Amino acid sequence: VQLVESGGGLVQPGGSLRLSCAGSGFTFGSYHMIWARQAPGKGREWVSSISTSGSTYYADFVKGRFTISKDTAKNTLYLQMNSLKPEDTAVYYCAADLSPQALSSYRNWGQGTQVTVSS
Repeated sequence: VQLVESGGGLVQPGGSLRLSCAGSGFTFGSYHMIWARQAPGKGREWVSSISTSGSTYYADFVKGRFTISKDTAKNTLYLQMNSLKPEDTAVYYCAADLSPQALSSYRNWGQGTQVTVSS
């Protein structure tokens, strides 16, 4: 299993970014996928999940601002982030496993992509 995130960068407060996570080496549609993030000096936290059937779930702090989606034909997971706030600054990771797990139990992680929200 290989996961590669992209799309991070520097954006002003209120701006938008779209993260991508390209998967390979596994049957993408059969895996439960998540986005998590880790801010400087803090632990990794769950942001959003999408099930094999396409059901989506969000942490309260991103609900209404972020949208998770996937394109199974392209083996790619997305995170559309709107109305970004400085507190969204973090390294964003995607992860995959055959079923929903506690965050620390996900076996497959990407290398992360930095998102910085600052004026």
